[in-house]
Amino acid sequence: MTAPVAARLFRIVAVAEACSWAGLLIGMFFKYVATGSDGVGNEIGVTVFGPIHGALFVAYLVVTLLAARVLRWSLPTTMLALAASIPPLATLWFERRARSRGQLSEPAPSAR
Repeated sequence: MTAPVAARLFRIVAVAEACSWAGLLIGMFFKYVATGSDGVGNEIGVTVFGPIHGALFVAYLVVTLLAARVLRWSLPTTMLALAASIPPLATLWFERRARSRGQLSEPAPSAR
């Protein structure tokens, strides 16, 4: 896999994972906070976004490890990228950080 493809795939999955987090949070709001007069919330948002977020979470972890290898990220950068999968919307923060630091571009050729 080439560096531009890995970087693009990482950006797409990072944004998708954050969007699924947002959908799941909205679904959780309607399930647990905005309950009806009978005290029961609407579970459809969690039912829909739960599995989607789960799949995108796993995809983000896999793509992060792939991008770290192809783009030659340091161990601290890789660990930060993996940790960004846990707090809501943190993958967006990490993607912007990596882009601004040039970590989503072609790595310099290694001296051999």
